[in-house]
Amino acid sequence: MSRWVLALAAMLPLGAAGCVDQAAGGGAGSREQIRAVGSSTVYPFTTIAAEQYLANNPQARPPVVESTGTGAGMKLFCAGIGAAHPDIEDASRRMKRNEYDICVRNGVDGVLEVQIGIDGIAFAEARNGPKMALTPADIYRALAAAPGGRRNTARTWRDVNPALPAVPIQVYGPPSTSGTRDALAELILATGCEAVDPAMKAVRDHSPDAFNARCLRVREDGAYIDAGENDNLIVQKLQSNPNALGIFGYGYLEENARAVDGVPIGGVAPTYDTIASGAYPGARPLYIYVKKSHLRAIPGLRAFLRQYAQAWDRGGPLVKRGLIAAPAAIQQRSAAIVAGEIALDPAELK
Repeated sequence: MSRWVLALAAMLPLGAAGCVDQAAGGGAGSREQIRAVGSSTVYPFTTIAAEQYLANNPQARPPVVESTGTGAGMKLFCAGIGAAHPDIEDASRRMKRNEYDICVRNGVDGVLEVQIGIDGIAFAEARNGPKMALTPADIYRALAAAPGGRRNTARTWRDVNPALPAVPIQVYGPPSTSGTRDALAELILATGCEAVDPAMKAVRDHSPDAFNARCLRVREDGAYIDAGENDNLIVQKLQSNPNALGIFGYGYLEENARAVDGVPIGGVAPTYDTIASGAYPGARPLYIYVKKSHLRAIPGLRAFLRQYAQAWDRGGPLVKRGLIAAPAAIQQRSAAIVAGEIALDPAELK
């Protein structure tokens, strides 16, 4: 089943036979479909899990899987419980403590955190691009709004590093609501900032707002181009503009290997093995979050999660689509969370 069929399910009338006012949802009625929102990076993996769930449960209503971005998805997920609110949040970063607190204030008092695997934030260029090789410091100097505390005036990559080509800095990437954008800031820009100015390591601890302004804020003068939550659009932009770079999850890089190449960062190319080993600087975990109360109320949600847990190992269909399998210990822990319906301890969140 294609993503279009899954999306079409969102327009179908909701079933009347499901649990009434599921999970005490404030009179929102009933819903027989599983609904997931969130990360565009995790979206393809949840879509595959949904397709396999339907293949094994042909009588079920097609799950609704929406690509909203991690941040926007968290707002939808944490807005409440019941038929009007999503069951699953796809996330390309970990839930934040303030997001969890919003969930609790809105009655979402039990959340399962399930790491489904690993991903890498891939920088990519067209096959006929300039053959870039970057460091976190290069990327920081190119994309930060105020590197060194001064407004960024770099226009070409050579302005950033004399060893780089004199082509304009044009980087297509995700919006500020995206978990990929958050991970870009935390994994790449922060590392680059501290490499350029080691004193910022201490600033990060005692003045996080100052650190964020100096190190993590992305320039808004056209060098970084917000491409929305559409990674396929970024691939198309790179093909029409070979000098540009794009940022998306490793799965899209692998899926479009005939059209784009990965850009090495710090001398390490984004590959399955370098991301799995942690050698690639942009490696990050991927998650799904599930409302515990909805497991009792939404038909098929438990079976869907069990299907997901069977699909994320090294030989499974999610890895064939570009997911990096998590180490065995993490897979076992995630499977135990699904089997035991073990809620997240918020003390672990930042």
